[in-house]
Amino acid sequence: MGTESDVEQRSYWRFSKQDFFPEKSFENLSTYTSALSQTRLRLKDRLLSRSDEATELVYLRRQSEHSMKRQLNWWDLIWFGFGAVIGTGIFVLTGQEAHDHAGPAIVLSYVASGLSAMLSVFCYTEFAIEIPVAGGSFAYLRVELGDLAAFIAAGNILLESIIGGAAVARGWTSYFTTLLDRHPNSLRIHTNLAHGFDLLDPLAAGILILAATIAITSAKKTSYLNWIASAVNTAVIIFVIVAGFAHADASNLKPFVPYEATGVFQAAAIVYFAYGGFDNIATMAEETKNPQRDIPIGLLGSMSLITIIYCLMALSLVMMQNYTELDTNAAYSIAFQSVGMKWAKYLVDLGALKGMTTVLLVGALGQARYTTHIARSHMIPPFFALVHPKTGTPIYATLLVTIPSAVVALFSSLDVLASLLSVSTLFIFMMMAVALLVRRYYMPGVTSRANAARLAALVLLIIAASMGTSAYWGLKQGREWVGYAVTVPVWLAATLGIAVMLPQERTPKVWGVPMVPWLPSLSIAMNVFLMGSLSGATFVRFGVCTAIMLLYYVLFGVHATYDMAQQIKVETAKIEDEAEEVKPSP
Repeated sequence: MGTESDVEQRSYWRFSKQDFFPEKSFENLSTYTSALSQTRLRLKDRLLSRSDEATELVYLRRQSEHSMKRQLNWWDLIWFGFGAVIGTGIFVLTGQEAHDHAGPAIVLSYVASGLSAMLSVFCYTEFAIEIPVAGGSFAYLRVELGDLAAFIAAGNILLESIIGGAAVARGWTSYFTTLLDRHPNSLRIHTNLAHGFDLLDPLAAGILILAATIAITSAKKTSYLNWIASAVNTAVIIFVIVAGFAHADASNLKPFVPYEATGVFQAAAIVYFAYGGFDNIATMAEETKNPQRDIPIGLLGSMSLITIIYCLMALSLVMMQNYTELDTNAAYSIAFQSVGMKWAKYLVDLGALKGMTTVLLVGALGQARYTTHIARSHMIPPFFALVHPKTGTPIYATLLVTIPSAVVALFSSLDVLASLLSVSTLFIFMMMAVALLVRRYYMPGVTSRANAARLAALVLLIIAASMGTSAYWGLKQGREWVGYAVTVPVWLAATLGIAVMLPQERTPKVWGVPMVPWLPSLSIAMNVFLMGSLSGATFVRFGVCTAIMLLYYVLFGVHATYDMAQQIKVETAKIEDEAEEVKPSP
């Protein structure tokens, strides 16, 4: 994007065509028509090509012109973990799932979903240490699975960012009005628009814009605010746990598993999403002072503590009130009311409100950094990759996510779109586990063709066996076990095949996922299993969204990234030639 002196002279606030479409394919109509005629060849090139660590760590960063500031440490990351993950999920989903599906065994549901989340955290941690850039899963997938897989992940990340932020902001309005002892819709504007779009929510749009404004100023300042809000939320959680156990009655734990194992796993699939948001921590790697030390402490430390907190909160609830009497909308508030602590309702609402506030703050940071790296690769216009020289933050990327999210939050109740978040998240987590297996067992130029083919076949078998297990569970609801006698041994055999037949080509430099290939393979199985618990309509919507994304990729993304890849090849070759010229003669 120009030399250093050019960068210094150019204003950050610029909006020329060159900033949005600098690639050769978009110079004019003739070059674009020519690019479209080569779509097939370019698709093949992008499908078979993979990025490398040097490109992600060095070359793509230059597209931002200015660097993000390295000012975060492990303490910041732990609190970002708390802020990103602990939202309303624990307050809302626990009572609902204990009442409808799991009973007192909701604790086991949180253990199962926490285990699945931790497996994904392991994968993210190894990648974040090895490739410490703002792109998170997008950058990792580009390196290991190639452009197309990374693009599908990128589309889902942007979809999650926009819809997820809007959903949390709408929820923020509801909890705020409840805290004021008013009806949840009392601060919304009633209109004659279609159902689902007839309640305008300016407060939700406003809170999104406020969170983005704070995130734009500085990552460190956002961290300070996150500390304060998360500390308040933590105090509320400690109160809920202590007060809950103080009024506990062990007889409420009987029967412990009233809905059998089926109910426990159904609940696990739903409460899993109370753990969502940790992937935002990985996007902070570029702004972390010592990623090799701070990322493992921040990611693994925060998620371990959160899993323990969730299990204790769930146990305190089902011991305080019998699961058959739990309120599915406001379980903690009604449970405290049943033991004579009606005033605690306000503390619970305050905790939920603070939790959503930190989710929005950390989300504004993480989502913008995802978007920045996606723009660096030219999958979306590189204009959105620019980092402000003074704040060290990606202002345009933040606005790209915030403005559409605020519009959606203003108009839509999100009933139909919310389920897309679940399948998108699980899909990306599953691909991350696949990417880790590829990273460990495949290295271009080193791995033989035979071993590469074996790896591909065994990974596909793992995915197929996981899908079979999930489908059989969905059909039989755990009532019959014959199908598992086929799918589970296939999964075991495929994983064992990788462990025994293939050598590991790469050893992590600092920290790595233990028990490879078993833990990544288990992560694939658990994420696919949880995806299988979602409704068929969710997958139809996911398919439609993916088709739209692929259309964009064929018309724009593939040509922009192809031109970018060619430019990198030319510059790399030039650097190598210059290095050869300055080599001393033997």
